[in-house]
Amino acid sequence: MERESNLKVWFDRVDSEKTGSITAAQLKAALSVGNLDFSISVVQQMIRMYDFDRNGTMSFQEFVELNRFLLKVQQAFSDAERARGYIVPDDVYEALVKLGFSLDSPAFYTVCQSFDQKKNGRFRLDDFISLCIFVHSSRNMFNSFDTSKQGRVTLDLNQFIYCTHFYGVIIPSCRRYYKILEINQKMSEI
Repeated sequence: MERESNLKVWFDRVDSEKTGSITAAQLKAALSVGNLDFSISVVQQMIRMYDFDRNGTMSFQEFVELNRFLLKVQQAFSDAERARGYIVPDDVYEALVKLGFSLDSPAFYTVCQSFDQKKNGRFRLDDFISLCIFVHSSRNMFNSFDTSKQGRVTLDLNQFIYCTHFYGVIIPSCRRYYKILEINQKMSEI
C-alpha cells in the first residue's frame, strides 16, 4: 500500500496538467530522469500494453500495472547482471525464461540482434526492458489471434498489417527469423 501511495505521488508529478492520465511524452521524460532512455515508440508501446481503456494515455491504475511489469523485468535483469551493469545473450535467455517467455533459438537471436543497441552483445537495463516489452506485446498480440489456444495462428494480410503497425513489429527481423528457419530446415535435411 505504501508503494502505491509513493507511485501516486510520482504519477501526480508527471501528470503536470492534472488530467488524471499521462502521455507518452510525459512518461518518456519521467523515465529519462531515472536514466532509462527509451525511444518514444517504445514508451508508446509501454502505454499500449496496459492501456485498458484504449485512449492512448495512461491512468494511474494502468501505470500501476506497468510498474509491476517493469519491476519484474528489472529484478530479472538484476539477478542476471552480476554487478557488471549489463547482461549478455545467455543471461538474457535465462532472464526471459524466468519472466515466463520461451523462445526458440532463431526467434531469440533475432530479438537479441534487434535490441542490442550498440551491437556489442551487451544489454543495458533499458535495452532489456525494450526487448521484454516487445516480446510481451508480441505474445499478447499472438494470443489475441490464437483463439483456439493451439500455439498457431493464421493471419490474412489485413491482420498481419494490423499486427506490424499496431505493435511496431520489426519487419527486417522477421525476415532474418524466417531465413534462419530456412537454413535450419535445409541443414536438417542433409
